Amino acid sequence: MRADRLITIVQLLQSRGKISSKELAQTLEVSERTIFRDMEALSFSGIPVLAERGREGGWKLAEGYRNSLTGMNTKEIAALLVPADPAILHALGIQEEFSSATRKLQAAATRQPLTPFSFLSQRIHIDGAGWHPSGETYPCLSALQGALWENHKVSITYLRGEDAAERLVAPLGLVVKRGVWYLVAGHDSELRTYRVSRITEAKVTDESFEQPEDFHLSEYWETSTAAFKSALPRYPSSLLVREQTMKELQKERYVALLHQEPAEAPGWIRAEAEFNTPESACRIILSLGQGIKVTAPPELADTVAAALREAAALYDF
Repeated sequence: MRADRLITIVQLLQSRGKISSKELAQTLEVSERTIFRDMEALSFSGIPVLAERGREGGWKLAEGYRNSLTGMNTKEIAALLVPADPAILHALGIQEEFSSATRKLQAAATRQPLTPFSFLSQRIHIDGAGWHPSGETYPCLSALQGALWENHKVSITYLRGEDAAERLVAPLGLVVKRGVWYLVAGHDSELRTYRVSRITEAKVTDESFEQPEDFHLSEYWETSTAAFKSALPRYPSSLLVREQTMKELQKERYVALLHQEPAEAPGWIRAEAEFNTPESACRIILSLGQGIKVTAPPELADTVAAALREAAALYDF
C-alpha cells in the first residue's frame, strides 16, 4: 500500500540521513518515477523533503525535522525487547505497543545510542530456555512492572509455604523462565529473587531508589541460577534411552545429561544422568514409557519395575 511505503520512506530518511532515488527504488522494489511521485506526495502533506543534486546528492529531510513516528515511549521499546510471543506480550500488557513499535523502531534508531534500550535490558530478561505456559497467574505483575520503570520501592506480601511475609523491596528486574515470572529486588542490602505468582499484594510507594551501577540483570540471573543448581541434591544414574526418546529427556528441567554414546542395540543410546532425587528420577523415567530403561543404580531400577508392575495390576482382570 502507498501509505505504508510513504511511512517507510520517512523512516529511511530519518535513520540514514540521506538516500538516493535509486537506493529507495531498489529497497522498496518500485521504479524511480514512483519514488519521485512519493516525494511529491510527502511534500504536499507537509513533510519537508529536500533534494540535493550531484554525485553525492539524494533525498533528505529538513534539518531538525522529526516525525511523530520517532516518539517511541518506554513501553513500546520494551515490547521489542521481549520475544514476540503473544503470551509474554499479554502478560506485560504491551500487545498494542508491540504493533506500534515495529513501525517506529527504524526511525528511532538514529546514529545516536538509544539509552532506553540499555535501561530496559537491565529490567527485563528472558531466559534462553524458552517459553512454556506454566498456568500460573500474576495479579501483581503490572504493579511491579510500573514500579520498575519509575524506580519506586514496592511493599509486597509474599507467600512462603503457608505463611505470608511482608517486604519493602527495590525492584531491579523481571525475569521469565519457562513461562514463570520472577522479580529480582533489593531487600536489606541484599539481592533476592521472588516468584511473582507468590506475591499476593504489591503496593507501589512514593519512595524512590537508585539502580546500582554495578548491577547487571542477566549476569545476576546466570550466577544465581548456577548457584541454585549447584545446591540441588544430585542422584546419578545410568540409562538406556531410545534415540527418539532422548529429545524428550533433554527437555526435562530437573535432569542433567552428563554423557551420551551409542549403545550396542541399534536406535538406543547409553546415557549418564543426574536427577535431583530418587523420587523425581522414578517419576520422570515412568513418564517416558518404553523409551527408557534404568541400568544403574539397582535400587532405582527396582523402584521403577515395581511401579510398572503395580500399574499393570490395575488392568489385570
